[in-house]
Amino acid sequence: MTQEIIFAGFGGQGILFAGKVVAYAGMNEGKNVSHLPSYGPEMRGGTANCSVIVSDEPVASPVITDPTSLVVMNGPSLDKFENSVVKGGKIFIDSTLISRDVERNDVEVFKIDATNLANKMGLPKLANIIMVGKLVKETGLFTYDEIKKAVTKMVPPSKPELLENNMKAFDTGYNL
Repeated sequence: MTQEIIFAGFGGQGILFAGKVVAYAGMNEGKNVSHLPSYGPEMRGGTANCSVIVSDEPVASPVITDPTSLVVMNGPSLDKFENSVVKGGKIFIDSTLISRDVERNDVEVFKIDATNLANKMGLPKLANIIMVGKLVKETGLFTYDEIKKAVTKMVPPSKPELLENNMKAFDTGYNL
């Protein structure tokens, strides 16, 4: 089993954190993992993407050219990465921020109103984790408990409210 996932959007949307959560969950489960962040010099507002590979086999290169899944949180990222997804792959779109449809018909598309849902929940910075919840549910990459363990490890123990909020956001995406 090998999953190659690209997370992409604007800086400040938590793209890199979302990738870290998935990579950390893979490490916790004894998988071979690669996490390769990429962002422009602007950070907030600039473009950001993150390549994550989770595999039962050794990972030879962190570079992903043909992702099995794509999580996009802005239009320019969909434009850039849509055609790179493998046939039969999955594309997860934040439909709050992306108005166009995927032009391909050989991939599964999941439209998640993540930014709007996060705002309604009073958690505007956690649309990324809503997207991770849907990704995990649809790919079967990890169990609920495996992701919870990863999020628990990544959120500082001194901020238990962050753990609770991240898990609320994850639950929202997972249960869509």
